[in-house]
Parts: sequence; structure tokens; C-alpha cells
Amino acid sequence: MNRRIITLLVALFPVLLFGVVGSVYTVPFVALGPGPTFDTLGEVEGLEVVQVSGAEVDRTNGHLNMTTVAVRDGLTIFEALGFWASGRHGIVPRAEVYPPGVSREEVDQSNEQEFTNSESNAEVAAMHQLNLPTAVRVHKVDDEAPAKDQLQPGDEFVSINGKPISTPQDVLTEVSGHAPGTVLSVVYRRDGAESTANITLGARPDDPAKGFLGLTPTETAAPPMDIAFNLADIGGPSAGLMFSLALVEKLSPGDLDGGSFVAGTGSIDEDGKVGAIGGIQYKMMAAREAGAETFLVPAGNCNEAGQRIPDGLRLVRVETLAGAVAALDDLSAGRDAPSCG
Repeated sequence: MNRRIITLLVALFPVLLFGVVGSVYTVPFVALGPGPTFDTLGEVEGLEVVQVSGAEVDRTNGHLNMTTVAVRDGLTIFEALGFWASGRHGIVPRAEVYPPGVSREEVDQSNEQEFTNSESNAEVAAMHQLNLPTAVRVHKVDDEAPAKDQLQPGDEFVSINGKPISTPQDVLTEVSGHAPGTVLSVVYRRDGAESTANITLGARPDDPAKGFLGLTPTETAAPPMDIAFNLADIGGPSAGLMFSLALVEKLSPGDLDGGSFVAGTGSIDEDGKVGAIGGIQYKMMAAREAGAETFLVPAGNCNEAGQRIPDGLRLVRVETLAGAVAALDDLSAGRDAPSCG
């Protein structure tokens, strides 16, 4: 082997080594970017995203799109550099998304639970916004619960010891106000039929002096109305606002969005308060690319959102569900709405 070939091989070795390392070894970072958007007034795989039965549903036009952030994990050095250079993604330490000591499965389960909670909160907030009746139901019964052989998920509370139940807190207050061993008379409704269960209270694990049924109550739309959310493989709480708006749109006359393309994000609580979320820049980008003209921004995200607004996208600042409804009404009528500018 002559000297020229040896020199060439020596010169190429670092390049080849870098190529192997850069394409094989992963880095402790994840890429965040625009994720898919879903029209909460539309369908996914033949099912309505927000499905209402047992009530008259108004015909809808336009779009009310919820938005998501795509998270890409297990990046090689070259992939991380490529996402960073694209201008469409951000590179953040993996620990910000998957905290040390917490498995990816545990993080995914937590995100799924937050999404389920956002659906429940969205339903209740919309019922309150429209002044529609609600019911308190059994959401979950623990495996070893005192009530496990008598109550089941879906049962509607009527009264406990003769006291009417109108909120989940009523259940907790009435049960914890009695000592373990007390027999409570629980009147409930299942499949339209009313029944009574006499249940002996257990002791609360965190306060043994207080009574315990071992179930989780939740507030829902009152029968015969039934609401289902048909989106799978989505996590986190940020779809709450758009789910609530979809229900308001479907259960009230007229077009809330004026037939235009509206997208947005934001968590929501049962009282209709809208909370800030993560990844606002990527969600705005995804919304605009999908065709959105207006984007609903939680007030707590306004400063961040205003730093990089996609061309042609109007930002509307929202603090509550009622405020979002009013803002969309204003826009439909040609009036100004609160903005992040």
C-alpha cells in the first residue's frame, strides 16, 4: 500500500467515524414540532369526534380544530441536527418530557389520564355555559371498595341518606361526614330505574376517622343526553377548550365560528376557566398549515405566541369558555375580539 493511499485513509477515518457515531448513537434530547390537528366538529374513522346523543343537535359549519405537538424521541446526532436546522422543530432535553425515574409508559399513562380529565371538564363546562342540567355519576369503583358489589360506573346518584346530590363534592362531603362502619342509604339510578343500596362505610386510607365508599364521582350531562369523545392516542389536557366549544356549537343555534376555520388550544376546568399549555408555537404552525384563519390562545400563552405568529393567522386571547364564545360571536359579526397583540 503506497503512502498516498495510507494518507487518504488516515484523512477519511475521522469522517467515517463521525458518520457512524452520528447515525447510530442517540442523544438525550427530543424534537418538538407541529402535530396533527383534528376538527372537533368533524369525524375520525367514521365517528364524530364529539358525539352527542339524546338531545337535538344543531347543524354545524366551519371548523373548530384542536391542535397537538409531535414529540420525536430516540434521536441520533444527525437526526437532532436535522430537526434543529429545519426551523420547524425545537430540541429540548429529554428530561423535560420524560423526567428521570419515570418510565415512558408512566408518562404516557399520565398524559392519557389528563386527556380523559379534559374531556370530562369540557363536558361540564359546556353544560354550565348553556345552562343545561347535569348529573353526578359513579366514574370508577376501586377493586376493594365498600361499594364495589352495589354500585358500578355509570350509576347516577340521586341522594345519600336523604340528601339530594347535585355535585361530586356533595358525595365526598356526605360520605366523609360519617364514621367508618356507618351504613349509608344511597339512592341511585341505573338504566333509568331507581334503586337503593345500603352500604357500610370503610375507612379512608388517608384519614381513617372518616367514612369511605371507595369510588370516584364525576359530573356529566344529565340523561337522556349522552356525550362521547372519539379520539384515541392523544394525551394531555390541552384539547379541553376546543371540546367545550364543539359542544356549545352543537347544542346551540347558529354558527359559533361563523362558518370560518378556527383552531385553538387550552386546558379547561369545570368552571370554564382556560389554562395555559405547552408547545404553543408548534400548535399555531400546525393550525395555519391546516388552513386555520383564527387561533384561540390561552391568556397565559399570549406573550410566547406573539413572538412568532404564522402569516395569515389571527390570534384571539381567551381566559374563559364564556370569553371564547363571546369572542367568536364578535368575529362572526365583524367586530373586534381580544388579541394577544
